[in-house]
Amino acid sequence: MLTPQKIQYERGIYTNAELIHLYNSLLYPRLIEEKMLLLLRQGRISKWFSGIGQEAISVGCTEALNQDELIFPLHRNLGVFTSRKMPLDRLFAQWQGKSQGYTKGRDRSFHFGNLDYGIVGMISHLGPQLTLANGAALASLLKKEQKLSVAFTGEGGTSEGDFHEALNVASVWSLPVIFIIENNGYGLSTPTREQYACKQLADRALGYGMEGITIDGNNILEVHATITKLAKSIREHPRPVLVECMTFRMRGHEEASGVKYVPKKLLEEWAEKDPITNYENWLVQEQIIQVDEVAQIRSQLKKQIQEEFEKVFEWKDDPVVLEDELADVYKAYDYKEILPSKDAAVKNIRFIDAIREGLQEAMRRHSDLVLMGQDIAEYGGVFKITEGFLAEFGNQRVRNTPICESAILGAALGLSLKGIKSMVEMQFADFVSSGFTQVVNNLAKIHYRWGQQADVVVRMPCGAATQAGPFHSQTNEAWFAHTAGLKIVYPSNPYDAKGLLLSAFEDPNPVMFFEHKALYRAVEGDVPNGYYNIPLGKARLLSRGNSMTIISYGLGIQWAQQLLQKESFDADLIDLRSLVPIDYDTIRESVLKTGKVCILQEDNLFCSIGSEIAAWIQEHCFEALDAPVLRCASLDTPIPFVKRLEDQYLAVTRLEEKLRYLQAY
Repeated sequence: MLTPQKIQYERGIYTNAELIHLYNSLLYPRLIEEKMLLLLRQGRISKWFSGIGQEAISVGCTEALNQDELIFPLHRNLGVFTSRKMPLDRLFAQWQGKSQGYTKGRDRSFHFGNLDYGIVGMISHLGPQLTLANGAALASLLKKEQKLSVAFTGEGGTSEGDFHEALNVASVWSLPVIFIIENNGYGLSTPTREQYACKQLADRALGYGMEGITIDGNNILEVHATITKLAKSIREHPRPVLVECMTFRMRGHEEASGVKYVPKKLLEEWAEKDPITNYENWLVQEQIIQVDEVAQIRSQLKKQIQEEFEKVFEWKDDPVVLEDELADVYKAYDYKEILPSKDAAVKNIRFIDAIREGLQEAMRRHSDLVLMGQDIAEYGGVFKITEGFLAEFGNQRVRNTPICESAILGAALGLSLKGIKSMVEMQFADFVSSGFTQVVNNLAKIHYRWGQQADVVVRMPCGAATQAGPFHSQTNEAWFAHTAGLKIVYPSNPYDAKGLLLSAFEDPNPVMFFEHKALYRAVEGDVPNGYYNIPLGKARLLSRGNSMTIISYGLGIQWAQQLLQKESFDADLIDLRSLVPIDYDTIRESVLKTGKVCILQEDNLFCSIGSEIAAWIQEHCFEALDAPVLRCASLDTPIPFVKRLEDQYLAVTRLEEKLRYLQAY
């Protein structure tokens, strides 16, 4: 268990004015917290995560940085927000869930950011926050800004995989980032002895080839001086550093938890090491400030806090508007259609070549676009799509990554925070599960929560029919279609693959771009040279008929076309092209004409895209239906390896039977 030591202040070269400024900055969040705890008891706020006893870390770190250097705080870092001079009235509005708060009432407490103040909002999954700092630091390197990022975690968060992935990537790429561990004794109720076995968490830095230091987190001067010195050095010689700040959490994990699990003697010992009381006493003792000045500062700050709160308490919430809620899920942008040049040469190329050309065109059009993925540089990727890119675009924009999907997805979001587009290639779509939190909680929700775009494309080589077995064959689009905030694209042919990929890079929202591996070298088509795009959310009618409608995407389109070529089914064939947004208008028009529908997909049947479309048709086109809406999908099993089992698994083996049933109904 942590044993507090007496605080030893070293004045160094600080002027009186600087020391008093630090005192004001330290006292301000404490007094705000005292007000918030009172409001909590009065029922005026619903939840509070107290940082009492830890203020010196937040304040010391923030005051040591330049105003435009990004900080990635957590629950107990109120001092970050106050030191960055965020308006207190809007902070109060945020904590009370008012529409004038930074999340418009959509998220709570400190789950928000604002880049005007250089603060990036947290999510409750603590480790992933560190990886965003890597991306922001990488952007600073690419822009030659000589800036760094600072990310906070508690000692409990150091057990999460993202902590280790973040440190590893930062070290391998020599990123200018400081990782701050607030070692406060407990992860909720779990003491440090049950969280890790090493003596100090800073010792872990050695394993990642970076510097690691431990400092007194309750000593405002030690924190400020240490971070100031490190920041100056890192700006000149970019590298990551791990700083462990020893401190203590004097209140519960959140107020409802209490501190019954903490020995009373330990609380008393750490209370004697209070960062504000000790610093205040030292300032008076050194005659840097007078006792009456202390009383005056406290009085002025309390008055300011009370005035701001009373003002906000009278604010009326904006009306709840459904359209506004839906509109804020995605960042709006002005799509402009770009058709192929009239004199552009057209050539017959494979699906994989169209993806390659789309990437090249995007890299040339967006001069700072960064590609990241395993083995994509010298090796050219496992499918050789990026072969030769390194020579044309350089190793700053075409980056091999360690095998850490979560850290790289987080870094992509960090790049977006600094205005840089990026693409992350999942070597296989199956592997995205290792970065699931980043996709569904960070990328998908950040714009809805606090208006920050996630300008990231995730390429997803997917699908079966290649005898690759359970871990290299999934087409897992349904995992993400359920998550509001993501866009999902799934082309079936070379022309669409190129045009849709270029549109995905134009879109400032996160796009999951599915590429079926079985199409890569098996499907060819005419594709124009040069740049063109295709709007997301617009389906394509590939064939026309009057007896039934077949709706599909990806490899399913090839299956349907092959069957229609050899059998006499009088059918509309709709290629959805994108699943989110989805083109219900085209679906409705066809269903109203034919009255019969079969939805074909490679994915498993249960809780799938096909199930959702079927439900929508039943709800919106019921009176036009002449038969049940059929779904033709793969078996509800994992994907088997050997061909005879995989053939049985795939939906194509049941397609003709489904269509004949529909035809005869």
